[in-house]
Amino acid sequence: MSPAPAPEVDVAVVGSGPNGLAAAVTLARAGLRVQVLEAQETIGGGARTLDLGLAPGIVHDICSAAHPLALASPFFEAFDVRARGVRAIAPAASYAQPLDDQPAVIAWHDAERTAEELGADGPAWRATIGALARHEDLVVELALGDKRSVQPALLSPRILGAAPLFGALTGLQGSPAWNLPFRTERARALLGGVAAHAIGPMPSLALSATAALLSTIGHGTGWPIPVGGSQAITDALVADLRAHGGQILTGHHVRTWRDVPPARAVLLDTPAGAAADILSNRLPSGLERALRRFPHGDAAAKVDFVLSGPVPWRDAEVGEAGTQHLGGTRAQMARAEAQVAAGRVPEHPVTLVSDPSVADPSRIHGGLRPLWAYAHVPAGDTTDPTELVTRQIERFAPGFRDLVVAAQGIPAAEMPAHNPSLVGGDISMGRVTMAGMIARPTARLDPYRLAETGWYLCSSATPPGPGVHGMSGWHAARRVLRREFGIREMPDLSPGAAGTPPGADARD
Repeated sequence: MSPAPAPEVDVAVVGSGPNGLAAAVTLARAGLRVQVLEAQETIGGGARTLDLGLAPGIVHDICSAAHPLALASPFFEAFDVRARGVRAIAPAASYAQPLDDQPAVIAWHDAERTAEELGADGPAWRATIGALARHEDLVVELALGDKRSVQPALLSPRILGAAPLFGALTGLQGSPAWNLPFRTERARALLGGVAAHAIGPMPSLALSATAALLSTIGHGTGWPIPVGGSQAITDALVADLRAHGGQILTGHHVRTWRDVPPARAVLLDTPAGAAADILSNRLPSGLERALRRFPHGDAAAKVDFVLSGPVPWRDAEVGEAGTQHLGGTRAQMARAEAQVAAGRVPEHPVTLVSDPSVADPSRIHGGLRPLWAYAHVPAGDTTDPTELVTRQIERFAPGFRDLVVAAQGIPAAEMPAHNPSLVGGDISMGRVTMAGMIARPTARLDPYRLAETGWYLCSSATPPGPGVHGMSGWHAARRVLRREFGIREMPDLSPGAAGTPPGADARD
């Protein structure tokens, strides 16, 4: 009997989102033959920038506009996107929280300025978020780890200052005692708006951990906006992948395992349920059931605007922030999120807004600029969000409506047309709960490996969860290298490192 033909590639990666590309780059740099399969005609998943045809020269970020994690994550730090020509500019203010009947509150990149403007809550802000920002690297390692191993940085004695504070703040803000340690509505609203990046009922431990992490980065690395749009990050990953022999095939739909070329290992940058569909009846029954049961969260409905001028915020300083959280007080946001969880569209939904031209004036063409916005709604909601979002912005920026030249609303139910991973509009690829962030999508010791199949899950459905950080892909790639190829040492991702040439023997 003749031997079986050699696989066409060493590794196939299904999906070209940030995690899929992070895994692909890592594996290609280890000397493996890598092919990425993407269903869409454009590459990047949640980090794409496209011309939607709304106005000449205006391009829009399809999912994320500002990227708190894209420079702070250990993967992107090792990959060093800035050294690869990606210009990412952190605005003077990371985020802002307008309020109805009192001045807006601003999270400046400068923690001390933020604390001063918080008045009575300035000392508490300095002692919590300000203190965490001084240990940003450790906080990021703590939050973006694989939840199964201890990262080297966490062995530093400095962790004794960061971890207890992070845990205490998360515990307080995620409990009925969430008014502590802040006394004023302005400080509570400022932190609450950041928590709402993770869609879900408030208070909750998962949302408070999100707030602690992103607020820390807001005073550290900042919340940068890539010049030219999110696509700049994707393009840097793609360039490195191709430089190391990797291939990308677009317009290739993977519905079953038969749609993947022969490979020694396959990584899926897909939701957990999609992984179960692709490997239907090829997984242990218990694992397949667990993947299908991993719950989706509630949704985002997106609106892309073209404006004839900057948003006329009632408080002008709000416009200096790269991101605005529109929901009013924390109590108002909690009420809106509870309505979403109950399956109702709020009259005043929590809405996130970003004008990338605040940091990147090159996005303005012919006096027109893009504005990115999404509102929290129930999963699968079919409502066109354009008027809903317009009213919410107008609430804090009277006259906004008069600046709208064009708008395109995408209901939650239609979000998968732009990205199949956004099931029902779930931008987190699974409900965000504290248990779900650890046991994501299952409580198995290795949440990435799909049994003895040679297939792995590397999406945001695995730890550490949602965000443009590449860490899920990096964690999965480490396991693939070790288990499937006997490679113990992670490749150097820095621009100056050539990596192992394709075809070279990098194995034990």
